[in-house]
Amino acid sequence: MAPRKNFRNQAKKEVKPAAVVNKNGVKAEATVAASGGGGGFSGTKIFTWFMVLALLGVWSSVAVVWFDLVDYDNVIGKLSAYDADGDGDFDVEDAKVLLDESPGEVASKKNRTKGLKERPVSVVLREAKEESAVKEPDAVPPPDDDVDGSQNTDVESEIQAAVSLPPISDDFIPDDSRDEATHPYEDENDAIDTKGELVEKAQPQQTVEESKQYNDQPGSLETKEAEAESVPEPEADVEPEVESVPELEAEFVPQLKENAEDQPKDKLKEKAKKKKPKLLNKFEKTIKTEIDAAEKLRKKGKVEEAVRAFETLVLQYPQSPRCRYGKALAEDGLAEKMLSNDMLQKAIATYKEASELPNATPDLIKATLKKRAERQQFLGRMRGALATLEKLVQIFPEDVALKNDLGVAHLLIGDNKSAKRVYEEVLAVAPSDGFAKVHYGFILKSENKIAESIPFLRDGLESGDPGTDDGRFYFHLGDALQRMGDDSAYKWYERGHQRGHFASVWQRSLYNVDGLKAQPWWTPKDTGYMDLVKTLERNWRIIRDEALSVMDKTTSLFVPEEENLREKGEWGQFTLWQQGKKAGESCRSVPKTCGLLERYPEATGCKRGQIKFSVMQPGTHVWPHTGPTNCRLRMHLGLVIPKTGCKIRCTNDTRAWEEGKVLIFDDSFEHEVWQDADSYRLIFIVDVWHPELTQYQRQTLSPI
Repeated sequence: MAPRKNFRNQAKKEVKPAAVVNKNGVKAEATVAASGGGGGFSGTKIFTWFMVLALLGVWSSVAVVWFDLVDYDNVIGKLSAYDADGDGDFDVEDAKVLLDESPGEVASKKNRTKGLKERPVSVVLREAKEESAVKEPDAVPPPDDDVDGSQNTDVESEIQAAVSLPPISDDFIPDDSRDEATHPYEDENDAIDTKGELVEKAQPQQTVEESKQYNDQPGSLETKEAEAESVPEPEADVEPEVESVPELEAEFVPQLKENAEDQPKDKLKEKAKKKKPKLLNKFEKTIKTEIDAAEKLRKKGKVEEAVRAFETLVLQYPQSPRCRYGKALAEDGLAEKMLSNDMLQKAIATYKEASELPNATPDLIKATLKKRAERQQFLGRMRGALATLEKLVQIFPEDVALKNDLGVAHLLIGDNKSAKRVYEEVLAVAPSDGFAKVHYGFILKSENKIAESIPFLRDGLESGDPGTDDGRFYFHLGDALQRMGDDSAYKWYERGHQRGHFASVWQRSLYNVDGLKAQPWWTPKDTGYMDLVKTLERNWRIIRDEALSVMDKTTSLFVPEEENLREKGEWGQFTLWQQGKKAGESCRSVPKTCGLLERYPEATGCKRGQIKFSVMQPGTHVWPHTGPTNCRLRMHLGLVIPKTGCKIRCTNDTRAWEEGKVLIFDDSFEHEVWQDADSYRLIFIVDVWHPELTQYQRQTLSPI
């Protein structure tokens, strides 16, 4: 029987180190360092040295932060050009934006082909905001304003709007602020109608009630974009068939300062290098990691989690202004997501709390109160916003931009006198401030100081300062020049057209839907409203007789035109429908006329028009002007027309009324009226929706 081998002993023998012969021929055993052997570097020593170094690093970091050994603002400030979300730091989310990734998701690689170096910082930031914007749901038509007692204000008075506004989201349904103050621009022709965001602020994603919002006043840029997107492509481009526009001299090229998109990249970079706002106080730098974690939730759109995170921080650090400011921003975002006025009111209150805490940095106070004022304006709390801006100006009396905003706030409540005083103060210390100039010029024009307004409007536009390149200022400058008999008005209209504010030199309405057929004069067949036209013409005597009964001098319900459209003469109006809303008291005076119109929703439901009687006395001249929108057509039914002396011009085509006949024109084109007869002229005006508007658009477009 073969003996059993001892494999254990064999294994030990196999690992026995072999002998090595040194240079002297002496054999030596190769040694392996044991864990406890002498002469080697033990594992215990390695761990000990690692702990010593780690503790040194921790205490060094604490010392750097606590004793301000490093100027973080200076170091990090170099990255301010790339702070895409405005939270006061540069982090992963900002990097994603700069790499063409929207917050929370990676953009398509195709969007990265241009490369970061080819894109100005301002463009990157703007695109980031657009990509992260939350799409609004289908809007609900906003309630119209009461038309009773509003007959002294024609729709075209809305053209007097001329104030730029800080960008404000269109996502909320503003509260009815009539208990606080009525909207000044619906009752006063000399007040500036300011929202966009420019009404259409342009608006209309119509989940928002717009009647009391600054930035929801017709004309905001946001609305124009929204309207343009909601309009189907026209079947064919239709050019207005009009005679040539007054010839523009070649030498007229106003030297405007370049806007951001026109400026070289080096200039944009210089602007981007403005001093970074300091939002953290000394203590808050020690909890910056916790603040950043909550802020990242907000930037990723996780607003509910962000609110909870900031609420926890506020409970933990109740005296931290930055934590409370973050809570307000998160609540603001949640209000937008929920379309909740209550939540927005909560955010407004939190903004105030943050600004009043001790140790709040000046930059945080300014950012917080500015945001609060914007949100108050959005909700129609114009007087509350005014108080907030007055406080800001008291704290930062040297900040010209804040004073300019304060002037706008005064205009929003119809206090042109106070606004004028503010802009005079601004121009005294900053005589070249373009923003102040255009607004001051508008105020002078509203006071009918036409000649005095022109240099301020012109110089302000030529400055190219932010907030000046607005179609409303081109409109008012051209209008002032026309009234002074200066043909250079059309040169400024051309400039406004080139800048994209007007559809053409002739068609200068500001609140438009793109793609609609545009021509100055229409036939009944063109409109598709043949039945309405026939009803008006068949019953013109009934309509005339009711109008004459209202004109009885002892019970006259006609009110003077107060839009400052007349050079001379008398012009009265009696309104039956305004902004698609029936004036019940007026219709009781002319029941047959109102009864005839009830079955024509294209007229009675036209929220951007009116139905009214218009009487003009001899010797009246109406300045050349345009209506506010291309969304309507205007019908004139002749009731009492003198044989000669009455005419209307639309573009270069002049026509006359006939009794019992309907004239149809697009009043977004320039038109002018003369009444040189020996007796009064009486017509019936019926505005109708542009026939190419869809039913959805008619329901959702904001009222004008």
